[in-house]
Amino acid sequence: MIERILYVAFDQLNLKHGVLAKANKEKDLIVFVESQRMTESALWHKERLFFLISSARHFAKALQDSGFQVSYIKSKTTVDGLKSLKLDLPIFCAEPSSFKQTALLSKHGVKFTPNDFFLTPRPLFFDWATKQKSFVMENFYRLQRQRLGILVTDNKPEGGQWNFDKDNRLGPPKNYEFPEPLSFQRDEIDLEVAKELSMQPSSTWATTRADALKALTHFVSKNLAGFGPYEDASTNQSWTLHHSLLSPYLNNGLLHASEVVDAAVAAYRNGGIPIQSAEAFVRQVIGWREYINGMYWFLGEEYRELNGLNANRKLLPVFVDSKKSKMNCVSSVVADVEQRAWTHHIPRLMILSNLALITGTNPQEFLDWMRQNFIDAAEWVMVPNVIGMGVHADSGRLMTKPYAAGGAYINRMTQYCKSCVYDPKLRVGDNACPFTTLYWDFLDRNAEVFRSNHRMAQQINGIKRLSDLPELRVRAKEVLSGLDKGTI
Repeated sequence: MIERILYVAFDQLNLKHGVLAKANKEKDLIVFVESQRMTESALWHKERLFFLISSARHFAKALQDSGFQVSYIKSKTTVDGLKSLKLDLPIFCAEPSSFKQTALLSKHGVKFTPNDFFLTPRPLFFDWATKQKSFVMENFYRLQRQRLGILVTDNKPEGGQWNFDKDNRLGPPKNYEFPEPLSFQRDEIDLEVAKELSMQPSSTWATTRADALKALTHFVSKNLAGFGPYEDASTNQSWTLHHSLLSPYLNNGLLHASEVVDAAVAAYRNGGIPIQSAEAFVRQVIGWREYINGMYWFLGEEYRELNGLNANRKLLPVFVDSKKSKMNCVSSVVADVEQRAWTHHIPRLMILSNLALITGTNPQEFLDWMRQNFIDAAEWVMVPNVIGMGVHADSGRLMTKPYAAGGAYINRMTQYCKSCVYDPKLRVGDNACPFTTLYWDFLDRNAEVFRSNHRMAQQINGIKRLSDLPELRVRAKEVLSGLDKGTI
């Protein structure tokens, strides 16, 4: 006899965590709701929709095959789907991953159990954040290492230092062969979802727990050793480099942070994995990922709407169509996103977000685009990453300086400039790199805002040394106009 309903969101697909941790096959009805508000929207990347829906359907079938009572509902909205059950029973779910979903489910009377898809409970993070003068991720990360007992001995870091970041900033190597990523076969459920979405899915992303585990094994055995040195590099010779490609599975529940970290640490213990790579990967999972989730909840619902630089340019055409720019780096990265709904963190930050930042693109428009187009783009991920780190719309609450860069950085850390029509060394002239031009124009436009920021003093003072500032201002207007038209 059913006594309660367990609602499982599409980003909580895990039998050992969340509301299913204590599920009872005789007394619980497990419910999934496929929201038409999401599936019928033309805005969401089809690859992202395919991944989320197919993963949920596979997970629901696996539960049913193992003896659980399961109801998979297609409905206009999540709440409408729950209402359609017409069962006078309590509904439980793990704490949702966004403010909006929390409010909607709470209004419907859903009872929440703690969200343990992260290693840091929300109250614990709040306790840390409320004691900070500034929210330095590195401080949080070191406490995490000690609290969780990861790569520490007697509370001291293995390898003699907490962070090997300075060793992990190599540009793309020459004559280097990166490992090929896994590809996954599509089964009947995959093909059914693809047909409903009128799309042809790539073979890039796993949609089952078993295949997600294969992806984890592949990363640890083939890519973890080289992850550290080249984690900040980008090359048109490989879209994966040594990156794990595990974020989608961490973010929808097919993998849990604990098992991912355990696998990486075990490989390091067994030998063959440099401490620089093991530490770098662990930092991304228990440091940055946990920090961003904690800050999303700590900063509050209004944080999403901040626009401290008064950036109001409409979303550039190139974000919608990769062919709408002659800039090789931007066009190539957007094309990657169009193809597989993913690119790694440096193109996201130093090419896509950097372009939005220095062009003065509206933060919310850019945020919405990122949310809709990346396969791992949960709300909690993108809001702090875009508003705080990517476009500095929070006036420095998360990051004390904007991540603005010109063509020199892109030329050093990527291979895109070699085959581009624009010269990263030039800031004026028809063939000047738009990033180089707009970097200085961004500083010029916002000089008063950043003048009191001690971390920006060198850059702001650099404007005074520009002998061609009048010409640069003219060229910047031309570049911005061309980007608006999709011709630059």
